[in-house]
Amino acid sequence: MKKFNPGFVHTPVTPFKADQSIDFDTYARILDFHINNGADALALPMPQGEDISMTEIELRKLLDFALKHVKGRVPVIAHIGDPGTDIAVARARHAESLGAAAIASHPPYFWHPKPSMVAEHLVRVGGATPLPFFICTPVVEDAGTHLTAEIVLDVLKRLDNVAGLVDSSMRFVFMVEVLSLGREIRPGFQLLSGTDYMVSNGVVGGNGVFSPLASVAPKLARQLYEMCEKQQFTQARKLQEQMALLHHTLKTAGFAGVKAAMKLMGRECGDPRLPESSLSAAEAGQLAAQIAAMPFLKAEPRGW
Repeated sequence: MKKFNPGFVHTPVTPFKADQSIDFDTYARILDFHINNGADALALPMPQGEDISMTEIELRKLLDFALKHVKGRVPVIAHIGDPGTDIAVARARHAESLGAAAIASHPPYFWHPKPSMVAEHLVRVGGATPLPFFICTPVVEDAGTHLTAEIVLDVLKRLDNVAGLVDSSMRFVFMVEVLSLGREIRPGFQLLSGTDYMVSNGVVGGNGVFSPLASVAPKLARQLYEMCEKQQFTQARKLQEQMALLHHTLKTAGFAGVKAAMKLMGRECGDPRLPESSLSAAEAGQLAAQIAAMPFLKAEPRGW
């Protein structure tokens, strides 16, 4: 397997029109924004891109559009999150045919199969193509079977193209076990943070990030990433605390919070797709006040 180090990965949101259809014109602007603001690679559509609320046809069209629009400016990692194994395998092969640089996949959402079945699902999805394969922990652990170090190591032993783990759980023991034992099996095995809490990942030896908040604060996210890459963890503390404040402010509103913050930064991308709802007028006003009270966001780009 050719070495693929994705580095600082942006995870774009998916914009929707008032009729809930995908707004491809705005999506083109979103992709350009990320490429122009520090992304080493793009991963899409991740959970932040509301992949779970799109049809298979829409997911294929979205990836096809993204790859054609990006035109090789940065690598595009195709996220395959389907709960059905055969569907996920077919989408992985389709992503390869379109020119995706790598595949990323979560365990099956909302199913609770035995650990051995989760491992088999991931082996089949990852083994569907020779592309570098990244296993992702679920953003919400109770949405499916708990991903353990044993599952990850089992898949790593059975697949030659497993490149690493994208971890959103921030379980310290899990991170250390997967990284240390994983590198005994494959020295180049990578641990990437699946959240913007990059310092914890870097301290244990991780080397990359899938950044959800780069949609809102790409400069802050990039600076934090670069400090962690240089192992300047003490110096990165202030930036990590700023990122933590932004994360805490937006997390309760979910997709609506990120999209509302993007709108406040001059990047309108519509409302979330149902069943997620947009913020009420009162909630939007409160968020605007909170964003305005974060002086570090003044350095961030406004508009596209």
